[in-house]
Amino acid sequence: MEKIRVMVVDDHEMVRRGICSYLDTEDDLEVVGQANSGKTAIELAKTLRPDVILMDLIMEDGTGVEATESIKRELPDVQVIILTSFIDESLIFPALEAGALSYLLKTSKADEIVDAIRLAVKREAVIEPKVATKMLTKMRDRTEQHAHNDLTSRELEILVLIGEGKTNQEIADELFIGIKTVKTHVSNILSKLGVEDRTKAAVYAHRHKLV
Repeated sequence: MEKIRVMVVDDHEMVRRGICSYLDTEDDLEVVGQANSGKTAIELAKTLRPDVILMDLIMEDGTGVEATESIKRELPDVQVIILTSFIDESLIFPALEAGALSYLLKTSKADEIVDAIRLAVKREAVIEPKVATKMLTKMRDRTEQHAHNDLTSRELEILVLIGEGKTNQEIADELFIGIKTVKTHVSNILSKLGVEDRTKAAVYAHRHKLV
């Protein structure tokens, strides 16, 4: 049976040794190298060409994001699994954008890390649940924040009036525009916000403190 060749990158020696010792107990895994920095990891990866790299994120001479990006650029078939203590979105998204396949925390169980390595060679990603929740929340926040930013100044003005409970006729009277024009703007607002009706548009306006 051909073993999965693994490289471990972490600037804490005891952590690195502990991970390597556990991986060496698995019959289908082989630790082919260790690196204590991103710079060393880049050079070692070129020489060893492992199948999978367990990559720490915060190290003394640069981040795991930079190392991942460099390695994936030169060795696209090498799969990188981030193994870190951090769940800050300022690190999660850049790491995945740099080419990391999976994102795990150092609090993950040993067998979860091993399973992620086995899945990595099949190009199947594993995202730690806490990280996935953080990602979804951030993505949802981005979507909501950006939705009303796509409105024109007139549409935003009308959304505020909708939030205040004004009818189409009342909006038309207040803005000195035709009722048909108001209806067109309302239709555009609902479409851009991704909501089904005026009530949900009003809820959106209040949720985002536009009213």
